[in-house]
Parts: sequence; C-alpha cells; structure tokens
Amino acid sequence: MPIKIPDTLPAYETLVNEGVRVMTETLAGRQDIRPLQIGLLNLMPNKIKTEIQMARLIGATPLQVELSLVRIGGHKAKNTSEDHLLAFYETWEEVKHRKFDGFIITGAPVETLAYEQVTYWNEMQQIFDWTATNVHSTLNVCWGAMAAVYHFHGVPKHELKEKAFGVYRHLNLKPSSVYLNGFSDDFGVPVSRWTEVRRADIEKAEGLEILMESKEMGVCLLHEKAGKRLYMFNHVEYDSTSLADEYFRDINAGVPIKMPHDYFPHNDPDLPPLNRWRSHAHLFFGNWINEIYQTTPYELSEIGAGGKKP
Repeated sequence: MPIKIPDTLPAYETLVNEGVRVMTETLAGRQDIRPLQIGLLNLMPNKIKTEIQMARLIGATPLQVELSLVRIGGHKAKNTSEDHLLAFYETWEEVKHRKFDGFIITGAPVETLAYEQVTYWNEMQQIFDWTATNVHSTLNVCWGAMAAVYHFHGVPKHELKEKAFGVYRHLNLKPSSVYLNGFSDDFGVPVSRWTEVRRADIEKAEGLEILMESKEMGVCLLHEKAGKRLYMFNHVEYDSTSLADEYFRDINAGVPIKMPHDYFPHNDPDLPPLNRWRSHAHLFFGNWINEIYQTTPYELSEIGAGGKKP
C-alpha cells in the first residue's frame, strides 16, 4: 500500500515522479483497513526537503500509512512559508490528544546549544514525555536523538573540534535485530553533525542497546526496548546531494569546512556524488514500520497503556 498525504503537498509531485506510490484520501477511504498513523515532528529549517526525504522512505512500505506533519507551536520557521505551515502542519498542542503508531522527531540546527538554552526545550520535554503514553514506537533522528537520550537517560552530548562530515563505514553490531533485517555487515551512512554521544556514557544508562557503530564516528543507532524507541544519530534519510548542498553552502558563505569524507568521486567536488546508502535507508525504515505493524494494537486507544518516563 502507498503513503497517504495531501494531494497538494509539494512532496506529492516529487514522490510520484520518483515512482513512490502515493494514495489520495478518496482512494484510501475505499480500503477497509486501518492505516498506520505516523507523525513527523519536523524541526528542520527547510521543512519541505525533510518532508520529501521522510515520506520517500515511509512510502516504500507495502502497508498503508497516513502521515501527519507536526511542528513546534511556539517557534517561528525562518525557511518555510507560513502558508505552507498553516496548510499542511498542526502544532503538537493540536495533536497531543491523538495516538500514533509511529512518531519521528527530526534533527534541528541547534546542536551546539545546551539543551536548556534551546527556546523550545520546555515543549520538547513535554513532547518526549507524551510519546511514552501516546506513541507505540518513536524514531528520533540526529539532534532529536541526542535530545531524547539526554531527556530519558541523562546521556550528554560532546562538542567536536571539527564537524563530523561525510559518508562513513558503519558496522552491523546486531544482525539479529528486527531493525537490521537484510543489512550488510558494514555499510556507508551520511554523517553531518558538530556533536556526538559517546559509548562510555551510553553504557552507564540502562536499557540501551547499540545496533550500529562507526570506528571513526562512534555510535550511530541505539534501540531502547522498554520505551520502544530508536535513536539514529546520523542521516540515512539524506538525498544524494544533501552533503554537497551543505558543503557548497558553507564554502559560499566563507565558513571553514572540509570536503565531506568519502563522498565525491575521486574527492572531486565537480563530480556528482553517488548515493551508496539508499538501499539501507529503505531497509531501515521498512523494518521499523514492519515492526510497528507486527506489534501495535489494532485499537489506537490502547497505545501507550502504562507507558511512563523511566
């Protein structure tokens, strides 16, 4: 089954042109099944680009998925029009009465700030606690993952001397994990961040299992069974050109930046980069959604029963 999104969402035409199956609300209503309810809390400045990246991967599943776009209520987006937000997004306050089978919390360009200095940190704490009772499984990405593991387990982030930037080999540490079904023993993953969480801090917390790790870049993916949470610190959802866009943006702005590691062919930025992580990105999201489908209650009202912040 395809992903269900509004016909007028800018991502719609892009996904259709890529061959992703997209379903209209009219057609979805004819199918006598309960679609999985997936929420996307989009904290990224360019919300349309992130919508496309996430919807592309969610839409590859054979299950019917209804995607709801969510934003922080007290934060004004600088790079997305107010018309777009009003047309396609709801604030968390507007959806907090609902239950979701899955919920994605994206990264945000605030990673060098202390969590408590982020203007919407209080709302983020409320959202994290809310996911424990209203969401069956949560996927936290990049800053969203660092913030979540700090909120629930007190795991700190550490600022890097230079930006972790490029495509790095990662090891599959738990081939038996349902989230890594079909994964190679090692594979490339895009990395773009100024901070990191460290294995030594993670090992002090209870209930966290490291699934993916890079020798150079450290921990990539954590699973928390009790809370049904995944913490993805890197960017399997990135487009082929995402790292190039960041690189040339910084070059043009005069910001010191190294060429992304193992990304451009022959380290030549004039050559178009090859996407070497697409298949694993689809595997990861497909495995996550399949696990949700296998374990979520049929009645949405039963989601989160007894779930509380550790």
